[in-house]
Amino acid sequence: MASLKDVAKLAQVSLMTVSRAINSPDKLNKDTYTKVKKAIDELNYVPDVSALKIRGDRKVPQLIGVLALDTATTPFSVELLQAIEKTAQAHQCTTLIVNLFDDHDAEQSINTLLSYRPAGIIFTSMGFRKITIPSKLQSQPLVLANCISSDLPVASYVPDDYQGQYHAMERVIAQGYKKPLCIYLSLNTLAGKLRRKAVEQAWQDHNLLLSDLTSYHLNLELGDEHYLDTIEIINRYFKEGSPDIDVIICGNDRIALLVYQVLLGLGYKIPQQVAVLGYDNMVGIGELFYPPLTTVQLPHYQIGERAALHIINGIKDKQEYKIDCPLLIRQSI
Repeated sequence: MASLKDVAKLAQVSLMTVSRAINSPDKLNKDTYTKVKKAIDELNYVPDVSALKIRGDRKVPQLIGVLALDTATTPFSVELLQAIEKTAQAHQCTTLIVNLFDDHDAEQSINTLLSYRPAGIIFTSMGFRKITIPSKLQSQPLVLANCISSDLPVASYVPDDYQGQYHAMERVIAQGYKKPLCIYLSLNTLAGKLRRKAVEQAWQDHNLLLSDLTSYHLNLELGDEHYLDTIEIINRYFKEGSPDIDVIICGNDRIALLVYQVLLGLGYKIPQQVAVLGYDNMVGIGELFYPPLTTVQLPHYQIGERAALHIINGIKDKQEYKIDCPLLIRQSI
């Protein structure tokens, strides 16, 4: 890779002149700047950002570090990480994303990120969860995105799963459904607990009996193959015909996808005979259900945007910020 000295030699100018051409071109006459610029282009020279930082150059873009714990393994990473990067660029900042695939063995990745001396770090995760903050990050300007800390007070931006599910259930109740079958995420997940709590609270707030709710939790902590347990649950109630169920509340859109397949395979019409409610608005899939699936939008873009602005604006608050999850009304209810 070409160096500053290589540029100076080709342009037949001093190192200081090359530096001025890069950082303060207005201080050079037009002919000198043109000569240096031609040498830079010919050599494909790229300024050494680390060297600029050492010299304390104020024109170096602020760097936001991103530690992405399993985030890149999900389609939602596209929106969350894209939001961070776009927001950073809009504020003349740069981002460095480092993927983590095990939060218990992250030291090397963290060391790599810290070596760039970021202005702040955003820790993101796949799925709303509690994380343990590595010791080396505890003294850094830090914000969490789609996760919360299990040990230290730190700013976090998370989906308001309770609000999203409660609002969706109000829609279900307003449509007159009386006998829901609820297939939730794992009971030991934050989303699984919050969404069930919201369903039951909305039901009770409308003077309906909890005994009219039929509820299951999938054991997804044992592996994604347990999504297929949905098939057994649906067959249990619908295979023999005329079930006492009029709506199925799904823990997420992956569950809803299986529910659709089984119901349609058994000859049921959605929503004429049984309605279906999803959650997440699964990227690239949500609008492809037939009929289109009513679901709740996870606000991953807004989470990423707000987390980035937290670092950029130097916000000092260390609280949990809940981002609304809007209901997307389609034709399955």
